[in-house]
Amino acid sequence: MNASGRQRHRPLLDSLTGLVACDDLPEALPADPMPVLTEWFEQARGNKRYDDFNAMALATAAPNGLPSVRIVLCKSIEASPPALVFYTSYSSRKGRELETNPNAAAVFYWSHEKRQARVEGAVVRTTTEESDDYFRTRPLLSRIGATVSAQSQVIESRQRLLADAIRLGARGALRGDIQRPSHWGGYRILIHSVELWSARSGRLHDRARWTRSHDASGWLVRRLGP
Repeated sequence: MNASGRQRHRPLLDSLTGLVACDDLPEALPADPMPVLTEWFEQARGNKRYDDFNAMALATAAPNGLPSVRIVLCKSIEASPPALVFYTSYSSRKGRELETNPNAAAVFYWSHEKRQARVEGAVVRTTTEESDDYFRTRPLLSRIGATVSAQSQVIESRQRLLADAIRLGARGALRGDIQRPSHWGGYRILIHSVELWSARSGRLHDRARWTRSHDASGWLVRRLGP
């Protein structure tokens, strides 16, 4: 290629060089994805441009296979055994679906870092003590909302909902506390698959998947096409 051609294609050549320099996912992929997932999660936490850095789309399915998806907040990532923890209403649609089909998929999308993380796994409830402990850390209004909300169910009216919240708030103020309702608590996704994706120019994204071995002794790792 002559000098004129090199100059004309310089932006393309620079972009390709930049792709080589990126090390979000190193060429020698780590044997365990959880440190990378946790690092990405913490970097998103430190990026003050997110309103909810821990927001994730959670997909569940009914016994007949019909899927549903919604945004929930991931409250913790656990390395061993690998898991994600979130809290919600057990009587919600996702709660009812998880009771009959205890499997879920979730995805984080961190737009400012141009990263996506997908997880899949079986789902179990957190212990009563864990749910109680987390509930006590929630703001008072959030505790009231969790108690009076019939999530995903038909309600009489918005006005009735707010009236119930006001009455509960008044009783809670007199008693000094609002206890966790039995229909609300935590879930733990026991991760058996992690897929990490890093956006790159020209849609030449970097992508890898880790799958837990059958005996849970390690991970099978594969780099995927973009």
